[in-house]
Amino acid sequence: MAEGDGDKTLRKIAEAFKDLANVVTDSHNAEVNVQVAPFSRACSLVSPLFSCLGVAFKFAEMDYVAKVHDLAEASNSIQTLQSMIDLDVQAVSVRNGGSHTRNLLRVKRGLDMVRVLFEQILVSEGDSLRDPASKAYEQVLAPYHGWAIRKAVSVGMYVLPTKEQFLKKLNEDEASAKVHMQTYVTASTPLIQYIDKLFLSRDLGIDW
Repeated sequence: MAEGDGDKTLRKIAEAFKDLANVVTDSHNAEVNVQVAPFSRACSLVSPLFSCLGVAFKFAEMDYVAKVHDLAEASNSIQTLQSMIDLDVQAVSVRNGGSHTRNLLRVKRGLDMVRVLFEQILVSEGDSLRDPASKAYEQVLAPYHGWAIRKAVSVGMYVLPTKEQFLKKLNEDEASAKVHMQTYVTASTPLIQYIDKLFLSRDLGIDW
């Protein structure tokens, strides 16, 4: 298969999130500190997945990419996710548009949507992505989107690529893709829980 932008995308995503999960799960007795730089780098690897899904996730892609870019910029001056949130808490700017903390919450939702998408792909039969993508969107992103975006996504679901086309864009065969998807699902779960805990332990909530 020809080399392209999608070359080894899933493997890179799986490896990057496995490394982050190790940070979260290996530190049971010490304070966990996830660094902003490797976190934002891992998140940037996920961006191509949204574009490979086509028009249905165009808004999610634009929103996600912009917010990951903000976190990457933040990593130049802020070391950990924890300190990033605490700085916004001190500045009373957590819920302000464009705050790093607000952007982190939205990036986390993007990661969660991909996690559910992969889970659904792994258990679905046939070549259609419509059911996995619809379930992932409805479960994770739809509650936070207005009618217009939900409608646009709903229409876009009819022109999703097939599973085969999606994997071809990523230069993956089904067997290797399943391994990498499962690795991402397993690795992203404790990381997403960790981010939720950062918000909940500071009484910031995660439903906004």
